[in-house]
Amino acid sequence: MLNQIILIGRLTHQPEIRILEDGRKVSYVTLAVQRAFKNMEGTYDTDFIRISVWEGLATAIESYATKGVMIAVKGRIQTWKYELPEDKKLTMIDVIAERITYLSSNKQEITQEVEESS
Repeated sequence: MLNQIILIGRLTHQPEIRILEDGRKVSYVTLAVQRAFKNMEGTYDTDFIRISVWEGLATAIESYATKGVMIAVKGRIQTWKYELPEDKKLTMIDVIAERITYLSSNKQEITQEVEESS
């Protein structure tokens, strides 16, 4: 069996870092991933996917990731149940990052560097 996902996109915001009660570190990032096909209007839709990044990888992403950076995430999908009132249950899906590769820097940083060198 195989549970693997690969996503490439841009970070929509700075990583949200949390330290859990048991001392583990987790960071949440949202990746804007453009679909590979056009919609009925002839434009590309974008999906916004929340990713959980744990422990050492969370520390690394905290240091290097900023809004607008393009990254590739290799990870897995994990499900969990959330109980609602009246004995209802909701199944939630998480993407858990196992490896992150930085593909570009922030577009704004690149623009600032070009403007400063002019």
